[in-house]
Amino acid sequence: MTEIKNRSEIIFLYDIKDANPNGDPLDENKPRIDEETGINIVTDVRLKRTIRDYLMNFKEQEIFIKEIRKEDGKLETKEDRLDDLKIKTPKDLLNKCIDIRLFGATAAIKKKTITFTGPVQFRFGRSLHKIVLSFIKGTTVMPSKEAKGQGTFTETYILPYSLICFYGVINENAAKHTNLTENDVNLLLDGMWNGTKNLISRSKAGQMPRLLLKVNYKESDYHIGDLDKLITIRDIDKIEQEKLRDITDVILDASELIETLNKNKDKIESIELKVDERLNIDFSSLNKGIQKRDLQFK
Repeated sequence: MTEIKNRSEIIFLYDIKDANPNGDPLDENKPRIDEETGINIVTDVRLKRTIRDYLMNFKEQEIFIKEIRKEDGKLETKEDRLDDLKIKTPKDLLNKCIDIRLFGATAAIKKKTITFTGPVQFRFGRSLHKIVLSFIKGTTVMPSKEAKGQGTFTETYILPYSLICFYGVINENAAKHTNLTENDVNLLLDGMWNGTKNLISRSKAGQMPRLLLKVNYKESDYHIGDLDKLITIRDIDKIEQEKLRDITDVILDASELIETLNKNKDKIESIELKVDERLNIDFSSLNKGIQKRDLQFK
């Protein structure tokens, strides 16, 4: 397995329509919104959950962090999970669980607390535009016992549309401690793209990946930083942002991102890229001296 030698940065864009990308359980499960700016927020935990579930359900990968209930209805603890997997040493944990190699974790093995710092770290995702929150009411056809034969009302908070941008870094130094490999990273990218696409629950149906860009550097201990800040919606101040309803309603401006990448071309080993065919974004001015590879997922 090829080890991770140098640092990488990731930009990931996806959108959601008529659904809830990340509800806040402390606020009626409403989509998370920055009240000052009207921007939709999605936690890094939500994205990692998407990746974990995809790798477990579609790629037959073992993951450590997952919800398992005992026969008495209580959730399993980390100690229970270690017993399930017959983990005896930290090496066992790294060998068996891809999410530990990717995201790290803290666990007590033989009464000794072990902390693995995750090589892959994401900031909170944020929409590239202001959003509007919709409150939908409905009724159930089949009543519960408590409803005494009558249908009940349902209430749901959704976003008519949100185009969300995530930024992440793969740290080559932490990767040495979790034995992260290139194959693991390929599965990570697959999980981001296809995991998002395969979220087909009631609250998440309608999510589509639109852009995945990974910048690989030649030097260790170096990355440009804040690449996500360099992609914007063209003429964002001239459009009614709350009325956006589809990816075709926007044109993304990547000119500042491309200019920054071109200036740093001598430090870039390669760029890996996947763009949804419905996304309007232009990377044609990227310096030809920068090796560009198309990401391929089944």
